[in-house]
Amino acid sequence: MQSKPKLWSRDFVLLANANLLMAIAFYFMMPILPVYLTDKLAASKSEVGMVLAFYTIATLIIRLFSGWTIDTYGRKTIYLFAYLFFSIFFIGYPLAFTIYLFIGIRFLHGLTWGVLTTSSSTIAIDIIPPSRRGEGIGIFGLSMTIGMAIGPMIAIFITGADRYTLLFVSAIGISFLGFILAQIVRYPSFNRENSKRAFSFKDLVEKNSIPVSVNMLIVQFTYGGVISFIALYGKEIGVENSGLFFLILSVGIGLSRVKSGRIFDVSGPEKIIMLGMVLLVIGFPALAIFNSSLGFHLSAIILGFGFGIIMPTFQAMVNNLVLPSRRGAANSTFFTSFDIGIGLGMVGTGILSDYLGFSSTFLIFSAIIIMALIFFQLISFRHYKKKLLVSLS
Repeated sequence: MQSKPKLWSRDFVLLANANLLMAIAFYFMMPILPVYLTDKLAASKSEVGMVLAFYTIATLIIRLFSGWTIDTYGRKTIYLFAYLFFSIFFIGYPLAFTIYLFIGIRFLHGLTWGVLTTSSSTIAIDIIPPSRRGEGIGIFGLSMTIGMAIGPMIAIFITGADRYTLLFVSAIGISFLGFILAQIVRYPSFNRENSKRAFSFKDLVEKNSIPVSVNMLIVQFTYGGVISFIALYGKEIGVENSGLFFLILSVGIGLSRVKSGRIFDVSGPEKIIMLGMVLLVIGFPALAIFNSSLGFHLSAIILGFGFGIIMPTFQAMVNNLVLPSRRGAANSTFFTSFDIGIGLGMVGTGILSDYLGFSSTFLIFSAIIIMALIFFQLISFRHYKKKLLVSLS
């Protein structure tokens, strides 16, 4: 009996840990920045919103260019360059003494984040054996999920009442440790055939990735709404602390990623995507209808499993549709749709909840997921079967 190709290689482990440290440093900022800006810079709510928005805007701007760049000039150089500046820019936080300087630092940081997340995923897929791609993407994505779960908790513990400088120093140290790990990864050899081609805007987007990426965008609309407004909804139904919801959601996402990846590698995407969609169709009404702490937290595990199944499966599909020389563009197309979906979800949920309330909005989310499932069956999956490439490189 032929054994499975090795997934847990030295380089995969190093890259995953470098990604974990990057994620922890990034998510350090999430719960603390609004408080820091209001305490230290006397920022208004609208100014806090501007700071957060400019990070997202920078990430979206750089996403498409980062994919083309790593396909053209190589993964290692771009990844390490972005990681180094991602680490350095943390030094700017305690030095920014006006809100406009802070916006500038966040914008630059957003640029490096966009390049890092695209290039690290592409490098991971280069390292993962093709026959274990679904499982490998699921496991690699755990580093981001774990960072999202523990980063804010560690940051709150470090900061305490007023230890902001210690938080920034810790973020710098953790990020530079990740950079050291990234330096000792042995990167796969890179085919520079794209470097012979002149730049073209059409090369920024991988057209074979578009149907699946649009499908991801539709799903992420609902995810963006949940992560942005769940705390307000919790207070509305009497759950003052939404921290447990995020923890349970992260656990659900983490547990489902690995198992769903294995199923994808053996059986393909159809059944596992349908399962993920069905869980979301169930989870949103549970969140909307059962207005209690039990229903609130039960929905978190259902939604976590649903999102945890769908995200890595769609990413694996996107990477199965392209040759290695276009993986950067494929991943940047995918992550751009991913981010746009979250952004639209944040805005759309605010508008819908103002007019209809949160419960009705979450019921609408269930209908949106049904639309995503129909889109998958009629467009994304048919496109996938038609265009599937099996790359053994």
